Amino acid sequence: MRDWLDRQFEISTRGSTLSRELRGGFATYLTMAYILIANPAILKAAGVPVEPAVAGTAIAAGIACLVMGVWANFPVALASGMGLNAIVAFQIAGALGSWQKAMGLVVIDGLLILALVLLGVRERVFAAIPDDLKRAIAAGIGLFIAFIGLVNVRLVVVPPGTLAGLAAEPRAHLPPVGFGVLTEPGPMIAAVGLVLIAVLHVKRVPGALILGVAACSVLGGVFGLTRLPTQLPTVDVGSLFQADILGAAQVRWRPLLLSLVLVDFFDTLGTVSALADQSGLRDESGRPKGLRRILMVDSAAAALGGLFGVSSVTSYIESAAGIAEGARTGLHTVIVGVLFLASAVLAPVAGMVPAAATAPVLIFVGFLMLSQIRDMDLTHVETSLPAFVTLITIPLTYSISHGIGYGFLSYTLIQILVGKGRRVSPLMYGVAGIFAVFFIWGA
Repeated sequence: MRDWLDRQFEISTRGSTLSRELRGGFATYLTMAYILIANPAILKAAGVPVEPAVAGTAIAAGIACLVMGVWANFPVALASGMGLNAIVAFQIAGALGSWQKAMGLVVIDGLLILALVLLGVRERVFAAIPDDLKRAIAAGIGLFIAFIGLVNVRLVVVPPGTLAGLAAEPRAHLPPVGFGVLTEPGPMIAAVGLVLIAVLHVKRVPGALILGVAACSVLGGVFGLTRLPTQLPTVDVGSLFQADILGAAQVRWRPLLLSLVLVDFFDTLGTVSALADQSGLRDESGRPKGLRRILMVDSAAAALGGLFGVSSVTSYIESAAGIAEGARTGLHTVIVGVLFLASAVLAPVAGMVPAAATAPVLIFVGFLMLSQIRDMDLTHVETSLPAFVTLITIPLTYSISHGIGYGFLSYTLIQILVGKGRRVSPLMYGVAGIFAVFFIWGA
């Protein structure tokens, strides 16, 4: 069995081991398991029933991960996308009149992106992006997931005075974020966990991230943050195959469809590029290994999420946690998929791990991904400034796609104005134009 797995997933060839893939799969799952709680909570605003959303989220993620692992053999896990689900819940569902139509639009989005992959458009766009912008995307996503960890555990908060001030005067200039209270249980546990993970990593202790999560979960139990499930396992699949594709396929919904396509299209390119850099899985031309298969699975997964009533399923940057444990193959992703499928029955157990336990992992992995900065050439402002814009706006706008869009637009405009417009790929001009229309529409 071990030899078959080694051949099937090229474990030895990629410099990994079976134990690393197992540890990596568990580490990635633990940093992603929050989606089983967060996704249903967000989609509830669109009218999606909570219990079916839990089961649907787990099953869709499980299927997508299994296909990605077996067919594409790449260590990237998939689940319903944060940000994408908010667009569906708070924008699209209200505009279309029902969550079923909103999910129908998600299905169309996935199929459209799949067609772009089959035509080779998605890969050509990836090849047209300058190297420094790719590095900035990777580093920016690292800052983004670290920021997510800080926000989740309330080490970074929105000051109460800002909320009150903006309620009275929406145009007032007030600090958007501030510091939390370190002596509260959540922030304190997260800080201890971050130090523990760093020490274990320096000492090269196997499973440092998982051990950090386990230790923080135990501490969370002491302070009442980690609670045992109080309900029996159930599986309710009532949201599956309820998507109203025909109702969503109306011309007047094109602006909303464009919003979904852009977010799906570029979030994944940035994520896969960052993970390929971290894992060293690039081919001779510098592209992530098996890029077309990765993009095909990711695109089909978006449609699958719509069919299952749980928003677009997409590649997760949290997979970096598994890569940090040494995972380099699709076996890592298969393990994540199996754990998600099991979570369809044991969703309450998956929700036991508190934010205080996963936040240190996100912060530490974000730190590791920031290493891309060292390869950026900061001597040429015409490329380094757009790279900086990308890097800083991804976390501060809380949107990978918006950060990439600002970077692409600034890069294209600066190149034209300094007389180097001919160096810009026609595809970059096209993509920058699409982003300009996207932003003008107020996305």
